[in-house]
Amino acid sequence: MAGPSQSFYLDGVVEGKAVNMSLRGAGMIAGAYEHPERIIPNKSLAQVHSEVAAGALADAGLSFSDVDGYFCDASIPGLMPLSLTDYMGIRPRHIASTETGGSSYLVHVAQAVQAIRSGACEVALITLAGLPRQLKPNPASATAPEAGFEGAMWGTTIPAMYALAAQRHMYEYGTTSEQLAEIRVAASQHAQYNPNALFQKPVTVEEVVNSRMISDPLHLLDCCVITDGGGALVVVSPDVAKDLDRQTVKFLGHGVSPKHTDGGKIDLTYSGALYSGPRAFEEAGVTQDDIDYASIYDSFTITVLETIEDLGFCERGEGGKFVMDGALQAPFGRLPFNTDGGGLCNNHPGNRGGITKVIEAVRQLRDEAAPEVQVPNAQLALAHGTGGMLGSRHGSATLILGREDA
Repeated sequence: MAGPSQSFYLDGVVEGKAVNMSLRGAGMIAGAYEHPERIIPNKSLAQVHSEVAAGALADAGLSFSDVDGYFCDASIPGLMPLSLTDYMGIRPRHIASTETGGSSYLVHVAQAVQAIRSGACEVALITLAGLPRQLKPNPASATAPEAGFEGAMWGTTIPAMYALAAQRHMYEYGTTSEQLAEIRVAASQHAQYNPNALFQKPVTVEEVVNSRMISDPLHLLDCCVITDGGGALVVVSPDVAKDLDRQTVKFLGHGVSPKHTDGGKIDLTYSGALYSGPRAFEEAGVTQDDIDYASIYDSFTITVLETIEDLGFCERGEGGKFVMDGALQAPFGRLPFNTDGGGLCNNHPGNRGGITKVIEAVRQLRDEAAPEVQVPNAQLALAHGTGGMLGSRHGSATLILGREDA
């Protein structure tokens, strides 16, 4: 297996002149807002996009008229950035619509900082909305070359693709169902303090492993929730941030990487975080030991376990041991994670839950998380998104954020 590649964001030379290509400090997150509802029966996707946009802008102390950059994913036909900017009455000079599944919105944060650094915009609005409990599944044909083989021919389901990764990790490293259950337990402990979380009741390891089997070895409580909802972020230039009466969060580093199926020669025991993580740490100039809080995409418990390994918080194959004994529980665990309850208990709107990872990281760095799970004096936070399927092709995006004075 190839090791992590070199960072794309190093100092370079263009036409004989030294050029600093790092994005460190080039953008600040000034606003963050998560839609409070989990079942939204009477609103359109455009309405939810607009509501979370208004919430994030209000949190930043800005208005729609200040927005000159806009980002959203392209997962829903007809709701491209052009139609949404029309709906919200904004006229940005920079728009983008990158689609990498659950990692899309972490990619958007990095792209917003790139756009700000280049001078393309100063106030970037990023919005997500999903209504999977309201809308019928979209039958749009798949475009990935493997999709017909994996889906139509064999009837593969999303849980089954993650179960394949879990089975292989168990085979290779001796990981157990009880160790995976520790991840859901930590998320549930945090969710009890989030009044908006879909599932607020703490669970035990025994309850997780005794819940209904969905796709061996993944049980019902190894799987994320399905919710309506959404979220938004506002990324601004440092100059704009200085004039805001609001604590902002500094963008320090990022990494983005796909993981391919390699013509069937795929290793299911690692994710694209093996490549995106080192790039983010290198650009930020920090190490795993410096991270006070982590928001990790948790579509399934196995997603979290592999991501923790791939980001370098422990050795490959040691994730099961790492998560034991409350290591992920806030505020004093070894690696406090997903203090809003995460996708496992709180919110997973439209299979695009990556934005909620950034929102909770912002809350932690502003000391705005629930008091019971607020990490004391949190200075550095990591947010990571996984888009696609762990057992197949997917994209990974890692962000490292810091307090305003970081």
